[in-house]
Amino acid sequence: MRNGHKAAVFILTVMLSCILISGCQDTKTADRASMNGTPEVTVATVTAQKVALTTELPGRACAYLVAEIRPQVGGIITKRLFVEGTDVKAGDLLYQIDPASYQASYNNAKAALKKAEANLVPIKSKAERYKELITIKGVSQQDYDDAFAAVEQTEAEVEANRAAVETARINLQNTRVTAPITGRIGKSGITVGALATANQATPFATIHQLDPIFIDATQSSASLLKLKRDFAAGRMRKNGNEHASVKLLLEDGT
Repeated sequence: MRNGHKAAVFILTVMLSCILISGCQDTKTADRASMNGTPEVTVATVTAQKVALTTELPGRACAYLVAEIRPQVGGIITKRLFVEGTDVKAGDLLYQIDPASYQASYNNAKAALKKAEANLVPIKSKAERYKELITIKGVSQQDYDDAFAAVEQTEAEVEANRAAVETARINLQNTRVTAPITGRIGKSGITVGALATANQATPFATIHQLDPIFIDATQSSASLLKLKRDFAAGRMRKNGNEHASVKLLLEDGT
């Protein structure tokens, strides 16, 4: 019995030692895990702030103004006074149409005007004399009326001839085809010696004004409508009256 008791005590002592050793090992393992495996937590305060909306859109450069050069009178082209692909200014002479026939028409209209103005002088004098004679019954009422009717008719002829002179002057001036805008002129569609027709369908040349210049950007209607809904619902707000800032990215990356 004593030997059995001693054996039992010995076995119990060994078991307790193993338990203590195992417990120490588990504590050390937990300490190492506590030192190496526990994640660190960062605490941040969430605050509201403004965020700019950025959208990338494809675009195409378009001229600010485009002018197609067409003649307003017909005739033979005698001169071309510009270099294709260069910049021209408004009023610069581009083409010269043969002005001979238009100069003759202008001279003829001026002569007709002078003739009408010369005829008006004696007719007015006659009407003034008849005006004095009618008071003393020196002329008939019919002659008096005819005299003043002749004055009005001749005055109308003077005005018509004056308008004809102005028309002839404009036609003569239009033989000088000038640039209507400032910009870069392209290839000439007609050469010296060719026949130009008034208001012809084919332009002589085309001028593009490139300073300033438009950039036409394309945006889908769906995204534009969503943007409007966000503004209407209050999810987005404009930054006061400031306009959107725009950056232009060219094909070469600049």
